[in-house]
Order: sequence, then structure tokens, then C-alpha cells
Amino acid sequence: MHHMSARSILLSLLIGTSILAPLGVFAQIDQGSQLVEEQRLGKARVLEASPSTERTVEGTNVVTETQTLTIEVLNGKDKGRVVTFENDFTQLDKGDVFYVRHIVGGFDLETWAVSDPYRLDILLGIGLIFLVLVFLFGGLQGIRGLASLAGSLVLIFYLLLPSIYNGISPILVSLGVASLIILVGSYITHGINRTTTAAMLGMVATIVITGIATYFAIDLAQLSGFTSDENAYLNFATDGRIDMIGLLFGGIMIGLLGVLYDSAIGQAVAVEELFTAGKDYTRAQVYTRAIRIGREHIGALVNTLAIAYVGASLPLLLLLKQSTASPLYILNGEVFATEIIRILMSSIGIILAVPVTTLIATYMLKGTRPSGIHSHTHT
Repeated sequence: MHHMSARSILLSLLIGTSILAPLGVFAQIDQGSQLVEEQRLGKARVLEASPSTERTVEGTNVVTETQTLTIEVLNGKDKGRVVTFENDFTQLDKGDVFYVRHIVGGFDLETWAVSDPYRLDILLGIGLIFLVLVFLFGGLQGIRGLASLAGSLVLIFYLLLPSIYNGISPILVSLGVASLIILVGSYITHGINRTTTAAMLGMVATIVITGIATYFAIDLAQLSGFTSDENAYLNFATDGRIDMIGLLFGGIMIGLLGVLYDSAIGQAVAVEELFTAGKDYTRAQVYTRAIRIGREHIGALVNTLAIAYVGASLPLLLLLKQSTASPLYILNGEVFATEIIRILMSSIGIILAVPVTTLIATYMLKGTRPSGIHSHTHT
């Protein structure tokens, strides 16, 4: 991989410096005395809220709303305190619960601000609705899917993230964890049988092939991995021990897994059903017919993946639409180039999964009994 350029280092320095304060890293050192700012976050309730009034942000044409809040802190170091301050963030009403940010500095200086409305109750409610629908309409297969998801999250949060944070190569870790997620998720969701094994081997082979291609694509495009504020802050917070290029690679590999499941399982089941329906079919005949099924699947999945990425990037696309630079210059920029490579490499993985899994399945499943796996499953 190419080393990060001086321009990228300077950019990450500027970005990291600009975001340290809102993320709670406050350290101001004076020549005569040390002034340390402390950030406290706590839950609070609005006791009184004035009507919102509009004002123009100084130096811009942006109109924002502001109000005066009187609040009571419900927990933390400031529990029981009642304070009044101006709020120009999310406008709140009397009785609303939210998280408040209290910054305490030297010389009795302090600042209060609304951090975020309290959303956990809403998130819990939506989550419960999701679980009920899974149980009602997904049945046992839906429960297995949830168990597979839980296993994948455990591997990500307790193996992938700690390993990368401690400086282990994100490339090696992501490939290893992706393979484990495939192994665990496949057998939990679809049971232990030859059809699942064929799909699992097809996915692992696709991950390896796509991983090699992604490695060279990132290298040839000379991507640095610094495409967001989060990357820059993480680089400073970990003293630069995390390989940002490797982290970009790992993100592409893990993001590829979801669509790979659908493609590989679909192809393995198609091969199984073809062998069951035509017991006299040769492996070559089944492969040809299964590939025809896979082509339809490829069209749908590639379109789904591309549209999903576009939907997630709408703010970026709108921002770029206002740019006066040429379209080619914009496409060449690292932020945009990174997303293009992410989309293309994931799409390449989906396409490769069809012939690779079909080939493996045709050699493994001839003469097997139907496994009972449903062919269309989005994990």
C-alpha cells in the first residue's frame, strides 16, 4: 500500500483538530496556569421552554431557531441542578427528556447545551415491533436468522473491533472474521447439510478472490482511508496505530457479506433443486441452468446494492451538486472515488459468487436429498 501523502496528513490534522472539541476532548493549557475543561453528559427534563424565535447565523444566510430552556438534570454529577440557557439546536417542549452537555472550565466558567433528544424509548419500540414481525411471519427460520445476526455482531464487536483497535492488520482480521461470520451464520440459519456447506465454501472463496481484487484496487487508486471526520479523529485518538487503508478494506469486506449470503444460498439451493427435479442431469447441464437463474439474481442484487449506497450518500451528492468544479474532478476526489470503489468491488463480489458457488455446488450436491432450505433468504 502507498504511504499516506503529506497533504493527507495535513488534511487529517486539520479535520481532527476541528472535531476534537465537540467530541469531548477538551484540554486548554495557559502559560501561567493549567486550565482543563471537563465535559459532563447527563439526562435532563425540560421544565420550561420559551417559544422558538428565528435568527440568522452570523456571516451566513442560514436561518436557525432559538429558545430559552429551563431544565432539571436527572442523573450524573449534576443531578438535581436546575439551570436556564439558550438553545439553538433541536427545539424542545416542556416535559421533553434529552441529553444535556455541561462543559465546566476554570474560573467558574461553564456552558450548557442540548446534546440530543432522548430516543432510546423509540428505538426500543421499533426493535420490539421488528422482533414480533420476525416471530409472526418468519417462524423458525426468522428466529435462526436473528441468532445468526447475534453471532455475527458478537464476532464483530468482540473480535474484529478489539483486534483492529489493538493494531492488528485490519486486512487479515477482516478476512478472518468475515469467514467466521459466514461459517457461523450459514449453519445457524440453514442447518448443517451439504447445501449449506456448498454455499459457505462459495462465499469464502468469493471473499478471498474479491479481497485480493479490492487490495489491488485500493492500492492502484492510492486511497488513504481518510474520507470522514471519524477516520481522522480515530487516527488521533489511537496515536496512528490503526492502518486506515486496511480499515477501509475491512469495511468493504464486511459490507459485502450481507448480499453474498443471498446470492450464494440462492445458487446452492437452485443446484440442489435441479438435481432433485432432473435426476439424470449431468453436472454440466445443472451448472448451465443454475447460471441462468443466477443471472436474474445478479441483476436484482447489483441494482439493490447501488441504489442503497446512493440513498445513504444523498447529503454528499447534494453537496457535490453545488460544486463549481468539473464532474471529472469531483469523481477523481478521494471521497467520491472511495465510494465508487466500494460499490464496484461489492458488485464484483456478488457477480463472482454466482459462478463460484454454482461450480462448487454442482460437484458437491449431485445425488443428495433435498435439504429443505428456502432459496430466497436475505440475512
